[in-house]
Amino acid sequence: MGVSFLIKKILQEVGINPDRFGLQWASAAEAPRFVRLITDFTAKARELGPIGKSEGFDQEELQKRLQQATRMAEDRKLRMAMGTATKTVRKDGIFTQEHIDEVFAGKLEKPIKTALGG
Repeated sequence: MGVSFLIKKILQEVGINPDRFGLQWASAAEAPRFVRLITDFTAKARELGPIGKSEGFDQEELQKRLQQATRMAEDRKLRMAMGTATKTVRKDGIFTQEHIDEVFAGKLEKPIKTALGG
């Protein structure tokens, strides 16, 4: 539910353009939509250029930042906050992207700062 929000937030926090991640759903019956999603994402990736280079990182710095992102994603408190945020959204019964992002932003702010070491 909020996985996309979390991944984009982690990428942003480590200095990697969050537009490098995309998560969309398409059923087998939506072939034209699937093609459009893949085509649009591929165009966006080409526009952004090689990961790290367009962010101004050399390979060593990129590896450090990706490792930091991995540690954040593995953080126990952050994962627990994800579960809490998911339960809140389900309880609220409001499934708009705006509401989901708002709930996740509120529930994950502190654990993200903690995972960053701050």
